[in-house]
Amino acid sequence: MIRMSNSPLVDYTILSPNCTKPRNHEIDTITIHCVVGQCDVRVLGNMFANPKRQGSSNYGIGKDGKIGLFVEEKNRSWCSGGKDKNGNPIRVNGMSGGDNDHRAITIEVASDTTHPYAVTKAAYNSLINLLVDICKRNNIKELKWKGDKNLVGRVDQQNMTVHRWFANKACPGDYLYNRHGQIAKEVNARLGTATPTITAPCTVKVSISNLNIRKGPGTNYATTGRYTGKGAFTITEEQTGPGSDSGWGKLKSGAGWISLDYVKRIKGV
Repeated sequence: MIRMSNSPLVDYTILSPNCTKPRNHEIDTITIHCVVGQCDVRVLGNMFANPKRQGSSNYGIGKDGKIGLFVEEKNRSWCSGGKDKNGNPIRVNGMSGGDNDHRAITIEVASDTTHPYAVTKAAYNSLINLLVDICKRNNIKELKWKGDKNLVGRVDQQNMTVHRWFANKACPGDYLYNRHGQIAKEVNARLGTATPTITAPCTVKVSISNLNIRKGPGTNYATTGRYTGKGAFTITEEQTGPGSDSGWGKLKSGAGWISLDYVKRIKGV
């Protein structure tokens, strides 16, 4: 069994009784949540300290960037669960939110109370620092995000999950959800496992025949119903977005956006 430690980046500790001791799975997943409130970690910690709350997270990050420890990493937080209309746990690939939390480090981040539930720059920067530390201590070589709930539990392809997949919630809010690809990219750069960037404008080679063209930079945008086909294409703009570790490229033709996970850079323009 891997010996589990806690982050040295913690500014404040108040351990919640709302947890399962110990977790039953090694840590191989990250689940980021939003608090829905621009609070500090003491407020969040006191909330989770209440047994009636029946909820917790391993860590919390306040609006000022301070980091709180609420459930030790060796234990499972009660953070990502949800039930259907019949009161049964919502499962994805056979996994409930509770199953997810047995293998995930859960992090609540202070956010606005309205859509898109934005977080402060200080909170975002602390989130990146904390994720780098968590990955290093738990031998997670890189963060992987495809924005695909069908990959839950398949950590070789995707090791980041979100609460909205296990519950009828918007968590972690669109602000953080739409930045999961960028979060993975920043963390992986610090871990030394970042995927080389494409850097637009440039010409790229597509070697598959069914690469979807989307209306915007992410799988949260609809497909246009067209594919690139194999060949060389000019990318004029690059953006991060859900569903692609390498980002999204805008086609010069104006047809839309393609995932850069499936292309190889040929030359600059």
